[in-house]
Amino acid sequence: MSDSIPLEPGKYFHIFNRGNNRENIFLEERNYLHFLRLYQKYVLPVCDTFAYCLMRNHFHLLIRVKESQTCQVSENLAGLQVSRQFSNFFNSYAKAINISYQRTGSLFEKPFGRIEIDSERYFARLIHYIHFNPQKHGFIDDFRNYPFSSYQAILSTKPTSLCREEVLNWFQGRAEFVGLHDELCDETQFKHLVEGDFD
Repeated sequence: MSDSIPLEPGKYFHIFNRGNNRENIFLEERNYLHFLRLYQKYVLPVCDTFAYCLMRNHFHLLIRVKESQTCQVSENLAGLQVSRQFSNFFNSYAKAINISYQRTGSLFEKPFGRIEIDSERYFARLIHYIHFNPQKHGFIDDFRNYPFSSYQAILSTKPTSLCREEVLNWFQGRAEFVGLHDELCDETQFKHLVEGDFD
Protein backbone atom coordinates (compact mmCIF):
# COMPACT_ATOMS: atom_id res chain seq x y z
CA MET A 1 0.00 0.00 0.00
CA SER A 2 1.16 3.50 -0.71
CA ASP A 3 -0.47 6.81 -0.14
CA SER A 4 1.64 8.24 -2.97
CA ILE A 5 0.39 6.01 -5.82
CA PRO A 6 -1.07 8.37 -8.44
CA LEU A 7 -4.80 8.02 -9.01
CA GLU A 8 -4.56 7.68 -12.78
CA PRO A 9 -7.58 7.85 -15.10
CA GLY A 10 -9.14 4.52 -16.00
CA LYS A 11 -7.56 2.64 -13.07
CA TYR A 12 -9.33 0.94 -10.16
CA PHE A 13 -8.39 1.47 -6.52
CA HIS A 14 -9.22 0.16 -3.07
CA ILE A 15 -9.35 3.37 -0.97
CA PHE A 16 -9.42 3.28 2.85
CA ASN A 17 -8.66 5.30 5.96
CA ARG A 18 -9.44 5.40 9.68
CA GLY A 19 -9.75 7.84 12.52
CA ASN A 20 -6.70 9.45 14.10
CA ASN A 21 -5.58 7.42 17.15
CA ARG A 22 -8.29 4.89 16.19
CA GLU A 23 -10.96 7.40 17.16
CA ASN A 24 -14.43 7.13 15.66
CA ILE A 25 -15.01 9.21 12.55
CA PHE A 26 -18.76 8.54 12.62
CA LEU A 27 -20.43 9.39 15.92
CA GLU A 28 -24.08 9.19 14.96
CA GLU A 29 -26.23 8.33 11.95
CA ARG A 30 -26.25 11.83 10.52
CA ASN A 31 -22.45 11.69 10.18
CA TYR A 32 -22.62 8.72 7.79
CA LEU A 33 -25.20 10.55 5.70
CA HIS A 34 -23.15 13.75 5.62
CA PHE A 35 -20.04 11.78 4.60
CA LEU A 36 -21.98 10.29 1.68
CA ARG A 37 -23.35 13.70 0.65
CA LEU A 38 -19.84 15.16 0.60
CA TYR A 39 -18.56 12.11 -1.26
CA GLN A 40 -21.20 12.75 -3.90
CA LYS A 41 -20.14 16.39 -4.16
CA TYR A 42 -16.36 15.94 -4.30
CA VAL A 43 -15.57 12.40 -5.47
CA LEU A 44 -18.39 11.28 -7.77
CA PRO A 45 -17.51 13.88 -10.43
CA VAL A 46 -14.04 12.31 -10.80
CA CYS A 47 -14.57 8.65 -9.82
CA ASP A 48 -16.99 5.80 -10.47
CA THR A 49 -17.97 3.91 -7.32
CA PHE A 50 -18.49 0.14 -7.16
CA ALA A 51 -18.62 -0.60 -3.43
CA TYR A 52 -18.29 1.11 -0.08
CA CYS A 53 -18.56 0.40 3.62
CA LEU A 54 -18.49 3.02 6.37
CA MET A 55 -17.76 1.84 9.91
CA ARG A 56 -17.45 3.79 13.14
CA ASN A 57 -13.70 4.26 12.91
CA HIS A 58 -12.80 3.48 9.29
CA PHE A 59 -14.12 3.07 5.76
CA HIS A 60 -13.47 1.24 2.49
CA LEU A 61 -14.21 2.24 -1.11
CA LEU A 62 -13.73 0.54 -4.47
CA ILE A 63 -13.49 3.19 -7.17
CA ARG A 64 -12.37 3.74 -10.76
CA VAL A 65 -10.91 7.10 -11.71
CA LYS A 66 -12.89 8.56 -14.58
CA GLU A 67 -11.14 9.24 -17.86
CA SER A 68 -10.16 12.88 -18.23
CA GLN A 69 -12.69 14.95 -20.13
CA THR A 70 -9.89 17.23 -21.32
CA CYS A 71 -7.52 15.65 -23.79
CA GLN A 72 -4.86 18.22 -22.92
CA VAL A 73 -4.67 17.08 -19.28
CA SER A 74 -1.80 14.68 -18.70
CA GLU A 75 -2.35 11.51 -16.64
CA ASN A 76 -0.12 12.87 -13.85
CA LEU A 77 -2.02 16.15 -13.69
CA ALA A 78 -5.35 14.29 -13.80
CA GLY A 79 -4.15 12.10 -10.91
CA LEU A 80 -3.24 15.17 -8.89
CA GLN A 81 -6.67 16.66 -9.54
CA VAL A 82 -8.37 13.48 -8.30
CA SER A 83 -6.16 13.41 -5.19
CA ARG A 84 -7.08 17.05 -4.57
CA GLN A 85 -10.78 16.17 -4.78
CA PHE A 86 -10.30 13.43 -2.18
CA SER A 87 -8.34 15.85 0.01
CA ASN A 88 -11.09 18.45 -0.25
CA PHE A 89 -13.65 15.79 0.60
CA PHE A 90 -11.81 14.59 3.72
CA ASN A 91 -11.02 18.13 4.86
CA SER A 92 -14.63 19.21 4.45
CA TYR A 93 -15.88 16.23 6.44
CA ALA A 94 -13.27 16.69 9.19
CA LYS A 95 -14.13 20.39 9.48
CA ALA A 96 -17.84 19.55 9.88
CA ILE A 97 -17.09 16.97 12.60
CA ASN A 98 -14.75 19.32 14.44
CA ILE A 99 -17.35 22.09 14.45
CA SER A 100 -20.24 19.80 15.43
CA TYR A 101 -18.41 18.10 18.31
CA GLN A 102 -16.14 20.94 19.50
CA ARG A 103 -12.99 19.02 18.68
CA THR A 104 -9.71 20.17 17.16
CA GLY A 105 -6.91 18.54 15.20
CA SER A 106 -6.74 15.86 12.58
CA LEU A 107 -9.72 13.53 12.24
CA PHE A 108 -8.06 10.98 9.96
CA GLU A 109 -4.95 9.04 10.93
CA LYS A 110 -2.83 9.61 7.85
CA PRO A 111 -3.11 10.31 4.14
CA PHE A 112 -5.68 7.90 2.77
CA GLY A 113 -4.56 4.43 1.74
CA ARG A 114 -4.87 3.37 -1.87
CA ILE A 115 -4.09 0.10 -3.59
CA GLU A 116 -4.43 -0.31 -7.34
CA ILE A 117 -6.66 -3.20 -8.44
CA ASP A 118 -4.93 -4.48 -11.54
CA SER A 119 -6.81 -7.70 -12.28
CA GLU A 120 -10.51 -8.33 -12.92
CA ARG A 121 -10.35 -11.62 -11.01
CA TYR A 122 -10.07 -9.66 -7.74
CA PHE A 123 -13.08 -7.37 -8.18
CA ALA A 124 -15.77 -9.72 -6.87
CA ARG A 125 -13.64 -10.92 -3.94
CA LEU A 126 -12.72 -7.39 -2.90
CA ILE A 127 -16.35 -6.27 -3.02
CA HIS A 128 -17.28 -9.24 -0.80
CA TYR A 129 -14.44 -8.29 1.56
CA ILE A 130 -15.62 -4.67 1.76
CA HIS A 131 -19.21 -5.68 2.49
CA PHE A 132 -18.16 -8.32 5.05
CA ASN A 133 -16.02 -5.84 7.01
CA PRO A 134 -18.62 -4.80 9.63
CA GLN A 135 -19.11 -8.44 10.60
CA LYS A 136 -15.38 -9.14 10.51
CA HIS A 137 -14.77 -6.30 12.99
CA GLY A 138 -17.71 -7.21 15.21
CA PHE A 139 -19.84 -4.15 14.48
CA ILE A 140 -22.80 -6.37 13.54
CA ASP A 141 -23.70 -10.09 13.54
CA ASP A 142 -24.71 -10.20 9.87
CA PHE A 143 -23.12 -7.83 7.36
CA ARG A 144 -26.23 -8.09 5.13
CA ASN A 145 -28.11 -5.98 7.68
CA TYR A 146 -25.48 -3.27 7.95
CA PRO A 147 -27.03 0.05 6.84
CA PHE A 148 -23.88 1.90 5.75
CA SER A 149 -22.53 -0.30 2.97
CA SER A 150 -23.37 -0.71 -0.70
CA TYR A 151 -24.59 -4.32 -0.32
CA GLN A 152 -28.33 -3.55 -0.24
CA ALA A 153 -28.05 -0.80 -2.88
CA ILE A 154 -26.50 -3.26 -5.32
CA LEU A 155 -29.39 -5.69 -4.79
CA SER A 156 -32.00 -2.94 -4.99
CA THR A 157 -33.71 -1.67 -8.14
CA LYS A 158 -33.89 1.90 -6.79
CA PRO A 159 -31.78 4.60 -8.48
CA THR A 160 -28.18 4.68 -7.28
CA SER A 161 -24.93 6.45 -8.10
CA LEU A 162 -23.13 3.10 -7.79
CA CYS A 163 -22.03 1.28 -10.94
CA ARG A 164 -24.52 -1.45 -10.06
CA GLU A 165 -24.72 -3.25 -13.42
CA GLU A 166 -20.93 -3.53 -13.71
CA VAL A 167 -20.76 -5.00 -10.21
CA LEU A 168 -23.48 -7.55 -10.96
CA ASN A 169 -21.69 -8.45 -14.19
CA TRP A 170 -18.50 -9.19 -12.23
CA PHE A 171 -20.54 -11.65 -10.15
CA GLN A 172 -22.36 -13.04 -13.23
CA GLY A 173 -25.70 -11.82 -11.92
CA ARG A 174 -27.74 -11.10 -8.80
CA ALA A 175 -28.03 -14.72 -7.61
CA GLU A 176 -24.27 -15.20 -7.84
CA PHE A 177 -23.72 -11.88 -6.05
CA VAL A 178 -25.78 -13.16 -3.12
CA GLY A 179 -24.24 -16.63 -3.30
CA LEU A 180 -20.64 -15.43 -3.20
CA HIS A 181 -21.48 -13.14 -0.30
CA ASP A 182 -22.79 -16.20 1.56
CA GLU A 183 -19.33 -17.81 1.35
CA LEU A 184 -16.55 -17.24 3.82
CA CYS A 185 -14.04 -14.64 2.68
CA ASP A 186 -10.57 -16.10 2.08
CA GLU A 187 -8.38 -13.01 2.33
CA THR A 188 -5.22 -14.93 1.41
CA GLN A 189 -6.44 -14.90 -2.21
CA PHE A 190 -6.10 -11.13 -2.43
CA LYS A 191 -4.09 -10.13 0.63
CA HIS A 192 -2.06 -7.59 -1.33
CA LEU A 193 -5.26 -5.63 -2.02
CA VAL A 194 -6.18 -5.25 1.65
CA GLU A 195 -2.78 -4.79 3.28
CA GLY A 196 -2.90 -2.07 5.87
CA ASP A 197 -6.50 -2.90 6.78
CA PHE A 198 -7.41 -2.18 10.36
CA ASP A 199 -7.66 -5.08 12.82
